[in-house]
Amino acid sequence: MVLVAIFSETGFFDYCAVKAYRFSRGKVWAMITLLCLIAAILSAFLDNVTTILLFTPVTIRLCEVLNLDPRHVLIAEIIFTNIGGAATAVGDPPNVIIVSKQELRHQGLDFAAFTGHMFVGICLVVLVSFPFLRLLYWNKKLYNKEPSEIVELKHEIYVWRLTAQRINPASREETAVKCLLMQKVLTLEILLRKKLRTFHRQISQEDKNWETNIQELQKKHKITDKILLIKCLAVLGCVILMFFLNSFVPGIYLDLGWTAIFGAIWLLVLADIHDFEMILNRVEWATLLFFAALFVLMEALAHLHLIDYIGEQTALLIKVVPEDQRLAVAIILVLWVSALASSVIDNIPFTATMIPVLLNLSKDPDVNLPMKPLIFSLAMGACLGG
Repeated sequence: MVLVAIFSETGFFDYCAVKAYRFSRGKVWAMITLLCLIAAILSAFLDNVTTILLFTPVTIRLCEVLNLDPRHVLIAEIIFTNIGGAATAVGDPPNVIIVSKQELRHQGLDFAAFTGHMFVGICLVVLVSFPFLRLLYWNKKLYNKEPSEIVELKHEIYVWRLTAQRINPASREETAVKCLLMQKVLTLEILLRKKLRTFHRQISQEDKNWETNIQELQKKHKITDKILLIKCLAVLGCVILMFFLNSFVPGIYLDLGWTAIFGAIWLLVLADIHDFEMILNRVEWATLLFFAALFVLMEALAHLHLIDYIGEQTALLIKVVPEDQRLAVAIILVLWVSALASSVIDNIPFTATMIPVLLNLSKDPDVNLPMKPLIFSLAMGACLGG
């Protein structure tokens, strides 16, 4: 959170969005595709909620330029932010919980192994999601029915007309004022008809003035601190490298949490932050306290043997299935139950609850199921469903 808070001060997210508009050359679907890909890639290594919050202002501005309904574009970005966050072990909180589990790490499910398997699956999800998104949002759904300037002009005409109607002329002066107001309404209506004719002639999908627009956007949305950006990229790259080295080099015993903490301290020193309170205010303390309380709750449930009971009932359900079909049924069951449950309740406590259940299930000699496919199903369902 500290890394992302400092990273957002560089203007990097706005810069990426404007670059997507430039590379698309004003073409709507090319721009949406690039925005979704950038959001997915950034969310794989950064907090996906913060990513979409930083992308929102410049996305709305781009939609105003292209006369698009920003709701549909933002929904597409949110979908791909959610997908991208599931690709790595640090992209989404459920994945962090899974990789932080010591028992799973001892069985070979470390950062590199988890990311390698999930990345392949998420690539397939992305390939399926783009055609589905294209079918879901046709051009008539993406574009606003009328540009914002026409909507504002109609509202202005309504205000002037309403003002004129409220005047009951009882003297020459009041009659003259009402005539002036109605003349103003007539002038605006003529202007409105001209704008509507111009708008109806613009049936092309490509923005004709994209070069002018890109110059204006580049002036407003640019890298505000290049030196800080270089420092952020260097520290973030080192942190990600340490995540992978922790998986391949046996002599490194740093957990994901300690690696991120050292990276945050290093960046705070390099960035020479004077207003440290501003950075602390951006840290989601409520989320951190929620995690801490959640782990206490999970240990209490384990001592009450509630998790063991859930695992036993799940094992009984899987035992009914023939042995040669158990793994496929278990994967589908865990995937869909995780997705549906995470769409209704928070995926973080659900993941924390299901990990010991799946571990007990994999240890049951009567069920005889491998642990890793079940964990990957849990991660995929919890991240995409949540």
